[in-house]
Amino acid sequence: MQDTALLKLPFTLTPLLSGVLAVLTLLLGLVIELARRRASYAHLPPGPKPHLLTGNVLPPKYPWRTFYELSKTYGPVFTLWGGTQPQVILNDMASAALFLDKNSRDTSDRPPHWAYISGGKRMVLQPHGDRWRRMRRALHSLLQPAKSAELRPYQEEAARRVVLDILNGGSYQDHISTYAATIVVHMAYGRTDRAHYTDPDIRGIVENGDRLGQLLRPGEYRLDAFPWLRFVPGYMNKMNRWNAEELVLFRTALDRAQADSKNGRIPCFATSLLEDRKELQLSYDEVAYLCGSVFGAGSDTSSAAIQIVIMAAATHPEWQARVQAELDSVAGEGSPGFDVLDQDEVPLLHAFVAESIRWRPVSAGGFTHRTTAPVVYGDYIVPSGVLITGNHWAIHRDEGYYGPAVEEFKPERWLKDGEFNKSMKHVQYGFGRRVCPGQHVANNSVLINSALLLWAFDISKSFDKSGKPVPIDTLAFTNTANSHPLKFDVKFTPRHAKLTELLQGEEV
Repeated sequence: MQDTALLKLPFTLTPLLSGVLAVLTLLLGLVIELARRRASYAHLPPGPKPHLLTGNVLPPKYPWRTFYELSKTYGPVFTLWGGTQPQVILNDMASAALFLDKNSRDTSDRPPHWAYISGGKRMVLQPHGDRWRRMRRALHSLLQPAKSAELRPYQEEAARRVVLDILNGGSYQDHISTYAATIVVHMAYGRTDRAHYTDPDIRGIVENGDRLGQLLRPGEYRLDAFPWLRFVPGYMNKMNRWNAEELVLFRTALDRAQADSKNGRIPCFATSLLEDRKELQLSYDEVAYLCGSVFGAGSDTSSAAIQIVIMAAATHPEWQARVQAELDSVAGEGSPGFDVLDQDEVPLLHAFVAESIRWRPVSAGGFTHRTTAPVVYGDYIVPSGVLITGNHWAIHRDEGYYGPAVEEFKPERWLKDGEFNKSMKHVQYGFGRRVCPGQHVANNSVLINSALLLWAFDISKSFDKSGKPVPIDTLAFTNTANSHPLKFDVKFTPRHAKLTELLQGEEV
């Protein structure tokens, strides 16, 4: 009896009090587990102090710019936390090369939650495994430099049409989007007619790419920080709905290309992959995603980069004039084509384009990788399972690599003794095993359009009704994974008499 009395509590344990105690116990256990997991990452590079439960708060807009500012306090490599998930941000060329190029074997995985986007079928989002290797091998066979060179005549002809479209009026941004859509739909699906970016099937794939850009924004989905969110009713609804619509979109496009091939349409990605599907060990849906992904990524990146070159020309007339003089010297009586656009022939043009991409990178925040083995960085150790991102915005502002005045547009930083410095690079197309396989096609598109537009026009700021130049906000970009300029107006003044007749005479 006395023992029983000793066990009695001095208060009544009501159901409400029992529930409160249970919650407090659960929270205490969670805090202890969070602290334990944080301690297991004790050798990560330092960074802003995180909240114990939620981690660091990521900025909702232009996070890559915020990360660059943080690097001025915490150094070029620092750690952020999303819940218990650490993410290492790389902000200079040396650290990016060490982690993502030299140690590419151990840093080529993707964040786990990306597997939920596109049902794991989109190559850029896939974990570093067998499916990714099969799809990468198939894509590489069609996008290697020699194959990409075969597309040059078509790119050159389509770029001339952009000049003609601008002469005829309308939005130059629409004309450039039409160019990008025409090239990639020709390459992916064999279409030879001109594809306008407002065509329903083209619009569908473009909108799908816009959705992807939203999903990949840092902090948009917090599944890596809190994996249990996928079980919360409704949390995955939007992503699942978009995945289903995307699959229908890509299957429909591939079905059409397959049917068209029987009517004599020229060979393309779609027909080549379907013919070799068994040898490449690809399913029909994997082929559909390869073609659809190439279209979405290729058209968006090329269009944005060309618009950035136009922005740079309108805001830096002195450098525009230097490039124009160089192009005039090699073009002769016609327009400049790929045959005169080697780096040795037109170093100023290559420097201008490279600096445009450094100055305002398209994939400004980079794409997140994930470690599958420990990586040593000085006195720090980044263990397996850590997210790691090369911040293109900050890397392109690395004074140790690019020299001083990194906020300024200075193409001369790419020149050495009057020649283009081939030892320099930008990181627009990513790193290591995850480098963009379509970079050669994209580079060719940006180069030929830049050459023709700068040769054909003086590009300047537009003027308001009072005759004053309208300022161009060179930091006004979309807040998406591929960040491209918001609408800005420029004036195109033809530099050559009878420009229309000249270009029409060159059309094939």
